[in-house]
Amino acid sequence: MPIFDDLLNSLENDAPITEVRACAHWTAVVHADGGCGLAGTMLTHGEPHGESQVRDVGRLHTKTARELAGWVISDVPLEVSIGMAALNSLIVPDESRCVELNARDFLLERGKGKKVAMVGHFPFVARLRQVAETLWVLEQRPGPGEYPPEAAPDLLPQADLIAITGSTLVNHTFDELAPHWRADATVMMLGPSTPLSPVLFDYGISVVSGAQVVDVETVLRTISQGATFRQVKGVRLLTMTRGDMQ
Repeated sequence: MPIFDDLLNSLENDAPITEVRACAHWTAVVHADGGCGLAGTMLTHGEPHGESQVRDVGRLHTKTARELAGWVISDVPLEVSIGMAALNSLIVPDESRCVELNARDFLLERGKGKKVAMVGHFPFVARLRQVAETLWVLEQRPGPGEYPPEAAPDLLPQADLIAITGSTLVNHTFDELAPHWRADATVMMLGPSTPLSPVLFDYGISVVSGAQVVDVETVLRTISQGATFRQVKGVRLLTMTRGDMQ
């Protein structure tokens, strides 16, 4: 995807890898300069157990963060997770453009009385449904009242506010979604997989909301013990808005 080319080209540094953790829900990559990035753990696209294998397992710590970041274009889902985490580990957010803000709070405020579409089921869906005029939730495995990804061409053009999970980069579905939202819609990408990079603004994203790791040891301990994101400790929630956003 072109967005990956631009994200990779925007990186200004590199460092040897010191740690790679591919855990139940989250994958983390740590490099020698202290950076740590997260991404959602993707396992297979339905291949038989053991068929989708990560290359060079046991030697990933001998590579550099840029080498692993290049894996974002892999056809192996777990390699993409590792690549995304490595890419995120090299992104240093511009603090002057960021505020500490939970994406949930932004959406609850901006979604009042609006037609809202969410790509990905988030824990605050019920609260958002209470304030929005209409809320559509699209999910790979839709639950009651939710819609499959195939509904995106019909639903996204109707939405005033769209929230898409950063995992759409990890599962390579972002390019399938982007053509369907209106130019005047507010589009937020959120979640720990989201790169805290202004590059996303060039691809129709209005608001970028991600996680900056501030305590590597605590993050690695919690994700290694099976933490969902609400249980992960050692991160700051940062939100960055496009320059023309009010």
